[in-house]
Amino acid sequence: MLTPDFLFSLANPLALIGWLLLALAPRWRGTRMLVHSGALPLALAATYAALIGAHYFGPHASAGGFSSLAEVAALFQDPWALLAGWVHYLCFDLTIGAWEARDARRRGVPHGLLVPCLLLTFMLGPVGLLLYSALRRAYPLATTTAVAAA
Repeated sequence: MLTPDFLFSLANPLALIGWLLLALAPRWRGTRMLVHSGALPLALAATYAALIGAHYFGPHASAGGFSSLAEVAALFQDPWALLAGWVHYLCFDLTIGAWEARDARRRGVPHGLLVPCLLLTFMLGPVGLLLYSALRRAYPLATTTAVAAA
């Protein structure tokens, strides 16, 4: 039987695989196939969609909502809703990490400078995005001066 704890134990390692590939094997073909292609983030997105569908339309529906902090707190008292929220974080943070890695490669950001951003994005989401956004300013995309001169 599927329980929130069991699905949690599957979702976490799935996301962790993506993060390890981004940090330790950024140029490996498997990283492109699993992370940059969207395969792992989309698997998490599909899991999230299934959890939301089951939570709001199935036997696990509970009180709560999004109109106040109290309603959000009530919503996340249900383990299924809490799991859906966690998978939401895993999916979006990994998607942002993959974007950071692709963008860094296009800009020529050294991988050693990207890794702390990835770690913070993995652990603290928006803080990692904020750090990467500051870092990428030091590495603007190359422009074709020949086109501008013509």
